[in-house]
Amino acid sequence: MKYEYTPKGVCSRKMIFDIEDGKVMDLQVIGGCHGNLQGVGALIKGMTVEEVIERLDGIICGSKQTSCPGQIAQGLKAYLAEV
Repeated sequence: MKYEYTPKGVCSRKMIFDIEDGKVMDLQVIGGCHGNLQGVGALIKGMTVEEVIERLDGIICGSKQTSCPGQIAQGLKAYLAEV
């Protein structure tokens, strides 16, 4: 299932998750630090949605209250709230 999330408070503009059987199979991010987000996407591939949330939730970037990894967690929380 494809799920799109619009992150808040970060440089990235859109996150597109591919989720199957409760696992993140792919992540595409529009905007943000492309190389870093490709790396994060590769690291979370195959992890359960809950595991990704547990690992990434609360990560901040500099003086911001959130980060792209933190917004990945928020996007997956939003996904869980809808399914």
